[in-house]
Parts: sequence; C-alpha cells; structure tokens
Amino acid sequence: MSPILLAVAPIFGLILIGFTLYRFEFPGTGFWPVSERLTYYVLFPALLIGGLSGRSFDASALGLAVTLLLSVGGVSLVLVFMRRLLPMDGPAFTSVFQGAIRPNTYVGLSVAAALLGPDWMTLSAVALLTLVPLVNVLCVLVLARHGGNGGGALRTLQELGKNPLILSCVVGFLMNGFSITLPVAIQDVLDILGKAALPMGLLAVGAGLRFEGVLCRIWPVAVASVAHLLILPLVAFGCSILLGLDELSRNAALIYTAIPVSVSAFILARQMGGDHRVMALIITVQTILSACTLPIILTLLGS
Repeated sequence: MSPILLAVAPIFGLILIGFTLYRFEFPGTGFWPVSERLTYYVLFPALLIGGLSGRSFDASALGLAVTLLLSVGGVSLVLVFMRRLLPMDGPAFTSVFQGAIRPNTYVGLSVAAALLGPDWMTLSAVALLTLVPLVNVLCVLVLARHGGNGGGALRTLQELGKNPLILSCVVGFLMNGFSITLPVAIQDVLDILGKAALPMGLLAVGAGLRFEGVLCRIWPVAVASVAHLLILPLVAFGCSILLGLDELSRNAALIYTAIPVSVSAFILARQMGGDHRVMALIITVQTILSACTLPIILTLLGS
C-alpha cells in the first residue's frame, strides 16, 4: 500500500469516527460545539505556539507563500469572471466560492504532520499565515457583493485580527525573530495540549458532516468540489514549478490546496447571507471525496 495512503487513512478514519459518534449522540449533542471551541481557541494555538518555538525559517518560506497567493488568487478570479455563466443565484455562488478556496486547517495540519517530516510545523505556519487572512478577505468581499443580506463585512474583517490561528502563528514567528525560548515547564504544557488538537479537530470535522438534500443541489456542490480538490492543487503545482520550490515546500503547497473546505465556511455563510444549506453539503461532499483525491494528488504530483 502507498505510504501516502497509509499516512492519510487514519486521518479520515478519525473523521468517520466523529461522524459515527455524532449520529449515536455520544457523548451528547451538546459536546461537539463545546469541543470544537476548545480545539479552536486553546488546543490549536497551543500546538502552533509550542511547535514554532525554536524553529528557523529560510527563503523557501517566501516561495511557499507566493505559490499559495497566486493559486488562490487565480482560482478566485476565474470564479468571479464565470459568475454569470453559472446557473445559480448569488447566495449559492458565495458558497461555491468559499468551497473552492477555503482550506480545512484541521485536516491540513494533520496531513502535514504525517507527511512533511520534522519541518511540518514551520511549513504549516507559513501556509496558515498566508491562507487564513487571504481566503477570509476574499470570501467576505464576495459575500458582501452576492450574499442575501450583503452586510457584516466590516465586523467579519475585524474578527481576522482576533483569529486564534493567525495570532498563534504571529506569536510563534515573533518568538523566533527575537530568539525567545519558552521555559521548559510551559513548553511541556503546550506540547501536551497540542497533542490533543489534531484528533479533537478531526473528530469535530466528522461530527459536522450533513447529507440531507445533496442530490437537489448537485450542481453547485460539483463545481466547488472540482475547483477545490482538482483545479486548485493543479494550479499550485504549476506555480511551485515556475517558482522553483524545493520538494518539501511543493508538497506543503499541494497539501494545503488539496484538502477539503473548512467547516467555518458554514458559519460565515449563515452570518452574511450565503446559502448555508448548499455550504453544508459542499463541506460534506468535499470531505468524503478528498479521502480519495488527496492521496491521488499527492502521489501523482508530490515528491
């Protein structure tokens, strides 16, 4: 069996376990929203800050950042220009747009940890600092233009400044820039918390999957899934070759463009007048499809 498939299989196994536990209402339906908040605001920041402590960054970080910027920017522009050709209303288009570019950081970090070796945290921090602000700004602008209520853009943009993933990466980079080393006891606490982040995040992804009505909305689901799971990583691969990225950076670019859309896209769609029902289906279908497409993309295009 392929080493990539062996590395990716447990990740989607945890997603399946999360889906099964939610369906059996174990340990209770109220557990999952609380656990996701704990993961998002405590466990993942601990993972990022602890993991970035003492790591070094080189010139390849810039190449990875530019590759991701060009890839997401290019696919976004194509979708905007194709808006009038797509047989769907504005709110549905916003869900397609989010589905095409927004990455699931839980899945991305898990795959990176499994495949990128000891430098996975450094590469992931560069990817997150590039993608999280970029996709949020682009998605908010599209929702403000095509969403059902067209409001809330300023408030959502302000939330970027409080995003725990962005803040954690910034703290980690500043610690490295000023050569700040954490005390051993604090580093140990962060390491212990960080170890719980990936499994908890993946279980929460599984608990959020929804299947109702997928056949009635197959067109926007299909467009978003093809754009995200196939076209976006292909564009990233082309950009990485043109920019001469090294093997690890190229693989990181593939991972963070080939992973499925984030569950947070559903929340943003509901807040800003997007079609949140279509968004929920896109999230579910992409998560399932990526179990097949992600290993294939990494096997064919990765090094």
